[in-house]
Amino acid sequence: MSGGSGLAAARGVVPAPVQRSPATGTTTVELTWIEQATERWIRFGTPILDQVLDRRRRLLTFAPNSVFAFVRWASNDYGTTLSRLDIVRAVGPDEGYSTLPCVTPGGELLLHLGGWPRVRAGLATIDAVEDLGIDPAAVSHDYWRHAHNRLIAGHRPRAYSRDRHRAWLLRRELGA
Repeated sequence: MSGGSGLAAARGVVPAPVQRSPATGTTTVELTWIEQATERWIRFGTPILDQVLDRRRRLLTFAPNSVFAFVRWASNDYGTTLSRLDIVRAVGPDEGYSTLPCVTPGGELLLHLGGWPRVRAGLATIDAVEDLGIDPAAVSHDYWRHAHNRLIAGHRPRAYSRDRHRAWLLRRELGA
């Protein structure tokens, strides 16, 4: 037997199944809002289901291949302890994915930034796309990867344009 799973099975221990969202193939994000302590919110994206758990928590469910931006921020008595911005593509049932806290099962990371200066630059990049009148969830996945690489290196990403967006839509329509 190779690997630890054979040994676990021999001892009668069965590994837990991969946790999926309630509706098969969807991605669920748990949002929390505790003022000045823990704030998790969606910057953009269109959920197919919005379930309020209580006054501080909600569950948003996204369809496969939809794109959303997930912001996580936390602080304590000494200041900010966590600042993260993730732009995620929700994956289908048989696709590989990266795991993220509060995202079940996970998703394809298009942009992943940590630290307030980078997060602020990422949010400004999203604002610039919205200023063009383009929904950030419809932007080319390659552009978000480009923005990630430039921001991680401390550079400003190239501006997204209507021409680039039109080319992306045509490419997607062709299935390329």
